[in-house]
Amino acid sequence: MTKQRKTIVFQGEPGANSDLACRKAFPAYAPVPCATFDDTFAAVRAGKADLAMIPIENSVAGRVADIHHLMPNSRLHIIAEYFMPVHHQLLGPEGASLKSIKTVESHVHALDQCRKAIRKFNLKRVVAADTAGSAREVAESADPTRAAIASMLAARIHRLKILKRDIEDEAHNTTRFIVLSRKPSGIRRDKNRDARRISEGIVTTFVFEVRNIPAALYKALGGFATNGINMTKLESYMLRGNFFATQFYVDVEGHPDDRALKLAFEELKFVSQPGSFKILGVYPAHPYRLATAKKRN
Repeated sequence: MTKQRKTIVFQGEPGANSDLACRKAFPAYAPVPCATFDDTFAAVRAGKADLAMIPIENSVAGRVADIHHLMPNSRLHIIAEYFMPVHHQLLGPEGASLKSIKTVESHVHALDQCRKAIRKFNLKRVVAADTAGSAREVAESADPTRAAIASMLAARIHRLKILKRDIEDEAHNTTRFIVLSRKPSGIRRDKNRDARRISEGIVTTFVFEVRNIPAALYKALGGFATNGINMTKLESYMLRGNFFATQFYVDVEGHPDDRALKLAFEELKFVSQPGSFKILGVYPAHPYRLATAKKRN
């Protein structure tokens, strides 16, 4: 009896950059497309998929909308991160050329990441639901005036011509993904390390809301500074349409069992809204993060 492959879901159609990330990071898993981010979360939560690959931010286009609102109440855990350099291809159907195309369609992030090429070829932007979906529609149309921006994988799947390779504006164009599971990673701090030191190569992601008091954010973050915690990400989001109810999404280096991070969390809880502090994941830092940090230092 053949053992069934584990599955990893992603938002979009086959050939999307998220599909490519699944194949690269988890080659033993079967990638399964979902129509929406809500659907990917629901598939893992219901046990219909083992993992989810979710884009969270891009080095050019910034954060991916909705993810930070979905994560806190998802009942899922971040168990890994994956950084993938993104290369965009300008694709057209058989018979198309750089001279024949008039419009280019793709996800808004992909269009934003290829502004220079779009201007160079004087193309009209058409915003689509995702990169792979735009590739499929261009292939189905067989219209030599239509082009799509998508991955090399999408070009192979839909048998599209590559009119121009790697048209992204910036060489550093990279998307960071998080990997979600029903169970936490189970990663532990090294007990042999000095208890005062921060665990290297571990990331902790959490959310919190501050109390409506003067200097609340300053007080909430002060414990991280005094305890030597490196905060690599801090973003705020309005809740329930209320300008005064703000949630903060944070990545820090270290493990929650590190004494320094424990002390920082204690100070944070003292000035945050009761019950609002929640750890979303404790997971290994991806090699790309570590290599980038060394270059900065």
